[in-house]
Amino acid sequence: MVAGAAVLATMAAGPAAAARPASSTAAPARAGEPASAAALSTPDAGWRLKDSGSTARFRGLAAVSRTTAWVAGTAGTVLRSHDGGKHWSDISPPGAGALEFRDIEAFDARRAVVLAIGEGEASRVLRTEDAGATWTESFRNTEPRAFYDCLTFFDRRHGIALSDPVDGRYRILSTADGGRSWRVLPTKGMPPAQQGEAAFAASGQCLVSSGSRDAWIATGGAATARVLHTTDRGRTWSATDTPLPAGDPARGVFALAFRDRAHGLAVGGDYRPDQLSPHAAAVSDDAGKTWAPAAAPPNAYRSGAVWLPHSRHLAVAVGPSGSDLTLDGGRTWHTFDHGAYDTVDCAPDLGCWAAGERGRIARLEP
Repeated sequence: MVAGAAVLATMAAGPAAAARPASSTAAPARAGEPASAAALSTPDAGWRLKDSGSTARFRGLAAVSRTTAWVAGTAGTVLRSHDGGKHWSDISPPGAGALEFRDIEAFDARRAVVLAIGEGEASRVLRTEDAGATWTESFRNTEPRAFYDCLTFFDRRHGIALSDPVDGRYRILSTADGGRSWRVLPTKGMPPAQQGEAAFAASGQCLVSSGSRDAWIATGGAATARVLHTTDRGRTWSATDTPLPAGDPARGVFALAFRDRAHGLAVGGDYRPDQLSPHAAAVSDDAGKTWAPAAAPPNAYRSGAVWLPHSRHLAVAVGPSGSDLTLDGGRTWHTFDHGAYDTVDCAPDLGCWAAGERGRIARLEP
């Protein structure tokens, strides 16, 4: 896949690649793409593993830049690098060894909010303002039936977190002070959940946002895999069916990615390794009101997805069996790596990172 390799190589090379002369073998730039998308640096561009020094499984990932990234995972583990992944600092909160971190949102190199999942008091939110030197617990769930899965921020102050249904409706937690305090929103604006429906805490991407007020929830485990959308920071929601696999507790939409308020990707499937996952990707160009199946989806279950920065057509999806690239906004996907990753994220400076099992952390590089 020469064209795909060219795009990956250039995106991995960073903004400076835009100044390089385009190779005669490069794929032509699509209208509206960054100029660097036409340059061919090397056909071997892809994920480059970084030695994390950890055996934790990282499903939480926050890309701040090409040099700085945060990861969060099992056994209460939080790591941070500020030198492009050459070194990782273990900044795990003290006494958090029994917690399962599944999502982390970083505002910059020093401030981040991390979510622990689980029933009852296992679901917690912690915050740091000094690069992990100290942590403050800002929320501990006291509802035994709640199970928080993901969180997202609209800006540095406003954010929401998602719990699986309680009394038949998803529960939304809201903050207006950067995660220092939280409150449960009323559920009257939330449509009823389907029987058996829940969100998958697989990659920190079952709840995503774009802009100052829009957010989306990915669901599964029920008769239909759905996407829920809010335009008012979680007070009211609308639900839409998707064509992704459903009808089983292991199937559904596992991750969403929106490059703006209108254009979104959905990936998922059946997370069991012995089960096929056909039709496990879809696209939307109307803020999630409707979803069209990908013409050529990834060939296996995918748990994470991200749009490549400054692009209207390029995105990456990852999962335990590999990573895929789309050059046409999610309509067709092509595998470029067979390593196991659970989550993926990109920073505005084109710093793209992936993380997964057994301490695996990688950065997209030429």
